[in-house]
Amino acid sequence: MDSSTIFSAEIWTSFFKDFDRFAWGFLFTILISIGALATALILGMVFGAMSTSKSKILRAITRVYVEFYQNTPLLVQFVIVYYGLPLISNFVLMPSIYWTAVICVGVYHGAYIAEVIRSGIEAVPNGQTEAALSQGFTYLETMRLIILPQAVRTILPPMTNQVVNLIKNTSTVAIIGGIDIMFMTKHWSALNANYYPPFITAALLYFILCFPLATWARRWEEKNKNAY
Repeated sequence: MDSSTIFSAEIWTSFFKDFDRFAWGFLFTILISIGALATALILGMVFGAMSTSKSKILRAITRVYVEFYQNTPLLVQFVIVYYGLPLISNFVLMPSIYWTAVICVGVYHGAYIAEVIRSGIEAVPNGQTEAALSQGFTYLETMRLIILPQAVRTILPPMTNQVVNLIKNTSTVAIIGGIDIMFMTKHWSALNANYYPPFITAALLYFILCFPLATWARRWEEKNKNAY
C-alpha cells in the first residue's frame, strides 16, 4: 500500500465498518490493565516492604524476584507460561487468556513497583521505624500505619509512570491471541491488507489511556520539587 493512500476515504471507510471490534479490544485492554495493576500493587507492596526488612532471607527472596523479572522480557514470560508450561506438565496452567495476561503483566510490573516502594520507604528517616517498633508496633503495622503513608508523596510519580508502562505492555498479550487492541490491530490489518487506519487508531487509543497519567505524574513531581 502506497503511503499516499493514508488519506484515502476508501481505506478508512472499510476500517470504520469494523470499528466495534476495536472498541471491544479497547475495553479488553482496560480490563487487563485494571486486573494487572491490582496484582502488581499487591506484589509491589509485599516485596517492597520485604526488601527493607531486617531479615536477610526476606531481602534475598525479594532480590531474586526483582532481578529475574526486571532482566527477562515480558514477551518471553508470556510464551513460557501460556505455551511452555502446558508442554512440560500436560496441564493448561492458565486456560483463560485474560487471566494469563493479568498474571504475567501483573507479576512483571510488581517487580518494578516493589523497587519504587522500596525507594519511597528508604526516603523516610529510619528513626521513625525504630521509634514505632520500640512502642510495640509490629513491622507490618509500622509499614502500614506510619511509613507507607509518608512515603506516598515520593512514590506517586514513579508509580504512575509504572502504570503507564503497564498499560503499554498489555500489548504483548497479542502474542497469545487475546482480543486486546494490538491483537485486533494485527488481525484486522492482515486480514484486510489495510494497515494505516488500525495502527493509527491503536496508537491514539493507547495515547488516550496513557497521556493523562503521564501528565499528572509530571505535574506531581514538579509540585514535590517546588515543595522542598
